[in-house]
Amino acid sequence: MSTSKTQSTQSPSSTSIASDGPRRVPLTPGARRALEAAGRLFYDRGIHAVGVDLIAAEAGVTKKTLYDRFGSKEQIVVEYLADRDERWRAFLAPRLDAARTPHDGVLAVFEASRDWMDASSPRGCSMVNAHAEIDDTSHPAYAIITGQKQWMLTLFTDLVRPLAPASADSLGRTLMLLHEGALVAHGLRIFPSALDHAREQAASLLATVEDARTTG
Repeated sequence: MSTSKTQSTQSPSSTSIASDGPRRVPLTPGARRALEAAGRLFYDRGIHAVGVDLIAAEAGVTKKTLYDRFGSKEQIVVEYLADRDERWRAFLAPRLDAARTPHDGVLAVFEASRDWMDASSPRGCSMVNAHAEIDDTSHPAYAIITGQKQWMLTLFTDLVRPLAPASADSLGRTLMLLHEGALVAHGLRIFPSALDHAREQAASLLATVEDARTTG
């Protein structure tokens, strides 16, 4: 399955003002280290709870250096979330490439999410967590949060379109709900293996769709 299902992303080290997204800044090696420190702190403690002083201390740089590199805490948050999004898409892409059918591609998303959450997101989805703190649509990071979720919805919809052209939009939304609900359940630790359970439900749904297509 082609990676055309995943949109190309800007390199974390590249600069610029994207026409369809928030402004990005060039990341020098020092800025990258600072961003890694900020990312750990934002994810573990929350965005509002972490100040620039703490980020600077954790990264071993001065506060002036942070402002010179990023300009504001808001921009550090933008880079943090954009970096998470880029790494997730890069993590998912080879799994979609290896999927031989649309059915396999959908399940690959759930499997990749399970592995990603286990390795990188024990406290839940970083985008969902960030949205709990950033609900102001004028915040520059808001577009990254909602854009990542819109990208996931489009991905599910595009994956199932060959299976159910007439109902792809509805089926994509259902799969998105399964996926996002599992991410939240994983973060809350309400029950174990939430992504595996969601994958099983997705597989059952796809089997029903495929059976109806065959018998219809």
